[in-house]
Amino acid sequence: MTERPDIVIVGSGIGGATIAAGLAPTGARIVILERGDRLPQRPENRDARAIFQRGFFRPDETWFDGQGTPFQPGNYYNVGGNSKFYGAVLCRFRREDFLAMEHQDGTSPAWPFDYDEIEPWYTRAEQLYQVRGDAAQDPTEPFHSVPYPHPPVPDEGPVAAVRERLAAMGLTPYALPLAIDLDRWLANGKTPWDGYPDSISGGKLDAESGPLAEALRHPNVTLLTGAHVRRLVTEPGGNKIASITYERGGRTVSLQAPQFILSAGAIQSAALLLSSSTDDHPQGLANSSGQVGRNFMNHNATAVVAVNPRFRNTAIYQKSFGLNDYYLSDGRGGPPLGNVQLLGRMGGAILKSGMPLVPEAILQLVAKFGIDFYAMSEDLPSPDNRVRISGDRLTLEWKKTNLAAHEKLVATLKQHLRDAGFPFVFAKPFDKRTPSHQCGTVRMGNDPSDAPLDPFCRAYDHPNLFVVDAGFFPSSAALNPALTIAAQALRVADHIASEDIGR
Repeated sequence: MTERPDIVIVGSGIGGATIAAGLAPTGARIVILERGDRLPQRPENRDARAIFQRGFFRPDETWFDGQGTPFQPGNYYNVGGNSKFYGAVLCRFRREDFLAMEHQDGTSPAWPFDYDEIEPWYTRAEQLYQVRGDAAQDPTEPFHSVPYPHPPVPDEGPVAAVRERLAAMGLTPYALPLAIDLDRWLANGKTPWDGYPDSISGGKLDAESGPLAEALRHPNVTLLTGAHVRRLVTEPGGNKIASITYERGGRTVSLQAPQFILSAGAIQSAALLLSSSTDDHPQGLANSSGQVGRNFMNHNATAVVAVNPRFRNTAIYQKSFGLNDYYLSDGRGGPPLGNVQLLGRMGGAILKSGMPLVPEAILQLVAKFGIDFYAMSEDLPSPDNRVRISGDRLTLEWKKTNLAAHEKLVATLKQHLRDAGFPFVFAKPFDKRTPSHQCGTVRMGNDPSDAPLDPFCRAYDHPNLFVVDAGFFPSSAALNPALTIAAQALRVADHIASEDIGR
């Protein structure tokens, strides 16, 4: 860098890449610091055994749970962040998700703005990520001011047959909104995209191939890879952030700027704020409320596999429809249960990652006659669910909430699948090693006494610091978080651009 930038962004995932794309046209000098590197094109990118059994792309990193047990998290450090491995489901939260909602085990809090405030930014984000979908298929879908840019990804034959069976039972399957160019994806390999990184084809629109590519078309945007941010440094008195310290190529570098944006992911952004404590801010930065690191949420999620020896699943990607029949209630006037969607096609190699003692050949036979679903329920915020930092040791304390509703959702789905002709239905919950829907650790709100961020994700304690990743979520809803991160990132970018960026 020969010039001091106007804005430093930490992280190139959905939040960082999207806000960079929103700010790039302003001409502001923007530097994006990414801890990892670009993922090259390599055979492991489409190798189920490498990805799911050997954890080829998982970082060599250890976290600890609340009991002090170590585990290796599925939290990725590369250009594009966790989105390189996401399922590309880009759904809007329902209108009701922005309001206080009663659940079986408690209340999901309201957001500091309503759906109508973020709706135009949802539209912008869908265009940026070239989403395929049909909003008319889902009765719970909120108002769209503009249709999806492209029609839905089609169901494959066996998947279409299962959709028809579920619809005949009175359920309402809908096309998942997907950031997938199907022809381009399949041209590079006949595999699912859920869990597989895309390095060159652009068939899966992730943070790298979508908004980051758009941002880097502007000469005022610079991406520095291999830049591991260690600390934020405040000015004397601690009110504003003066600089950021990162390690790159064996050197420690200090970078000054007028504005800083943290988009390292809900867990690592909170960890960075906590580890940047000073005498003025002994609890960590942006933390006069004491809420940084708290209210971690990660959805209650379970894989459900339905098997019928007379059903032959020849699908390649499978992940094309979902169900929201139990999203706003349990179907009988009771509290919400959650969302159901297809998983990417799970063959024997993927199933073995969760059942290592079972021979892969047997699991492949099961997969041949099965279809795979993902049941997801809201995880309610709790201050006891939190990120802690002690030196370089990261502890993630997480006890699932709203679990009774999730168990009811899984039981209901299993019964529907049996009624649809699948006599054998198996379920396996996802665990702490998969924080792919992490959110809530640096939440926004209208009251600085209980929220670190204002409704534009600006830190109440530091006017030149923003946190733009799923850490800002006051609630988790029960839908994939990526599009809501992107929409808010564009909204925040517009807000920053309306100010004097370089001041």
